[in-house]
Amino acid sequence: MTVRAAWLLPTGQTREDTRLTPVGTMTPDGALGTRPGVIPGGAALAAEGVAPMEIQVSTGRAVVQGTVVQGAYPVAVTSPETLTLTDGDQQFARVDTLVIRAYDGLYDTDGQTLAAVEIVPGTPDPAPVAPTLPPAVIPLWDIRVPAGTSAGTGGIPWASALTDRRRWTVAAGGIVPRSNGPEQGPYDGAYRDTGTHLQRWDGAEWRDYPARPAWRDWSPTWTTSSGQRTPAWGNASRTCRYLVTDAAVHLAFEFVFGTSTTWGSNPTTSDNWRFSLPVPARAVTAAIGWAELTGGTQPRLVSRVRAATTTMFELEISSGVVAGSGVQNGGVADSITPWNWAAGHGVRGTAMYEPAS
Repeated sequence: MTVRAAWLLPTGQTREDTRLTPVGTMTPDGALGTRPGVIPGGAALAAEGVAPMEIQVSTGRAVVQGTVVQGAYPVAVTSPETLTLTDGDQQFARVDTLVIRAYDGLYDTDGQTLAAVEIVPGTPDPAPVAPTLPPAVIPLWDIRVPAGTSAGTGGIPWASALTDRRRWTVAAGGIVPRSNGPEQGPYDGAYRDTGTHLQRWDGAEWRDYPARPAWRDWSPTWTTSSGQRTPAWGNASRTCRYLVTDAAVHLAFEFVFGTSTTWGSNPTTSDNWRFSLPVPARAVTAAIGWAELTGGTQPRLVSRVRAATTTMFELEISSGVVAGSGVQNGGVADSITPWNWAAGHGVRGTAMYEPAS
């Protein structure tokens, strides 16, 4: 006997049956239910075509949940099982599903008490779908059977016919491998492994754990160090994004001034431009990044981004122009430094700094 179950037969459960079946795998799925699925390990219950119309399922273990009052059946497939599919319909394709099923004469009318690997046939259709499954069943693989398929026509194209339907389950508190397709978490605080990172079920959806920081938009305030002759964005284009981690704030910004942008009345070099940071910095810092200043036909200039206060940054020009000449109109950018600004001129840069908390 190659398909064994625990707590299913009315008599005759052997010590070997009990050792082989996964009686300790009981992830809760409701107050009394158990999460059904395949126990991870090796190529558990993998499938492959071994003949034109035959499929073989490898060894593995699983938990099959019946109704709530029925409980869950631990099952083990101890030797590969080979099953034969019926020939395809002459007109339409169909989708069959390979399953593990628990028959229990106390709860169903099939007159059997055993566990089995079997095929639930689908219905031929122009757009075939997997069949509705009976109770006490877990799906393993969907098999697409093309119209007119038989051993005489070459059989099922196994390379493209199989869809993995295995859902994984582990002991309570264990980390579940990610199953194929969407699935609801078994309980708040459950974890799963996606293959690249962990996710935690929060009662409504799976969320990356630890939470991955997300880039956000931010609209900086534009003012001056003196608080006088303040500029205004007008129809300037602003693309500003930032990301906050436990250790750093990363930001990227680009301003392109527009036709209604104003740079302040009666400008002087004492009104240094300041732009608000997306979140406060821990300290005033001389260099947190770099920016490029563009001024139409003017050569590009590089400036140092500095945290002039814990909430504002300035653009300190400290290089020559790209053409290689000496520094022109050096100092902190303002309405007339390094040139008289106009529509179409711009600033783009990046920075990183330590957040205040």
